[in-house]
Amino acid sequence: MLSMEVFNFINKERIRVKVFEPFEDVYKPSLSIDAMMIPYRCVCERSSELVMKGSRVKIIENAIKEYIQLLKDS
Repeated sequence: MLSMEVFNFINKERIRVKVFEPFEDVYKPSLSIDAMMIPYRCVCERSSELVMKGSRVKIIENAIKEYIQLLKDS
């Protein structure tokens, strides 16, 4: 099984977090991982805790492009 790292991105205002982590489709087992799950969370103003807002799955190439764009914008 291919091992991939998990990357976190926190925006400048420190109120939004995106996590880029490997995604393995359990319905299509494979020896390689070709997608990444990108859950995103926001900091709750009242408690300062992270609250899950949603997630999406992207192919690796598109996830890398998004991560690079986030780095450029920060």
